[in-house]
Amino acid sequence: MRAQFEKIHSLDKNAFHAYTYEKAEFDSPWHYHPEFELTYILSSQGVRYAGNSVENFEENDLVLLGPNLPHCWKNTGTQKSKAGAIVIHWNNTLLGSDWLKQLQFDAIHALLQRSSKGIKFEDAAPLKEKLLDMLEQQPFQKFVSFLDILNDLSTAKARLLCERGFYDEPDHDDHERINRIYQYVRKEYKQKISLANASEEIHMTEESFSRFFSRLMGKPFFTFLNEYRINAASKMLIESDLDVSQVAWSNGFESLPFFYRQFKRYKGKSPGQYRAMFQKMLSK
Repeated sequence: MRAQFEKIHSLDKNAFHAYTYEKAEFDSPWHYHPEFELTYILSSQGVRYAGNSVENFEENDLVLLGPNLPHCWKNTGTQKSKAGAIVIHWNNTLLGSDWLKQLQFDAIHALLQRSSKGIKFEDAAPLKEKLLDMLEQQPFQKFVSFLDILNDLSTAKARLLCERGFYDEPDHDDHERINRIYQYVRKEYKQKISLANASEEIHMTEESFSRFFSRLMGKPFFTFLNEYRINAASKMLIESDLDVSQVAWSNGFESLPFFYRQFKRYKGKSPGQYRAMFQKMLSK
């Protein structure tokens, strides 16, 4: 699949565009557009890519992405329902060219500036009904509700997705190569992957590939690969009764101590503590 620039045609005559997405699965490739995007996941689960961030997503996941930040959502595993989301697009001229300079929009302005690195909101479920109600409203009230939602988000608990640098100047050839690497990792992450394997996918030498990937993604390839594997392993820990060693082997880790170190690094807990935390929550 070719990474692509996406034109949001619905903004030609509208200040913003809000709609419900529903398909068998999320099928958009790695892409970017100059508009802001707010996405609330209604159903399905998988992996969310935003800039150099790789994380699991599930129902009630809510993220805000700034202009030209490449992204895509990919379903993984057996799905209990179709892929569903509320998606909103808008640009900087939402209320005219200088609206963000007005004092009453200071908090929203700060929110939108932070979105250049992607923002994940920690407790999004309370906004679900507000977003659904907005979709059913008449144009003027819908616009007022949207501003109110942005204001809510400006004070909501959240974290940045791309903490480290990310090369965000869109280039079609670069994004096509990165998309091919995403697809390769998604397909082969359970197997042993060498730098030679990965670089061969996009017809580069190992040295050139290492420099290319680090420049574009702001992290080495194997850091990205381990993040992907840890996210897949965390999902398996929650959804299965496999012991920790089986989870490690099933997700491409050849060393159990290394798996434990990587899991603690990315999740802040040991695999056993992580599983116990979710079992406790689900038993309530």
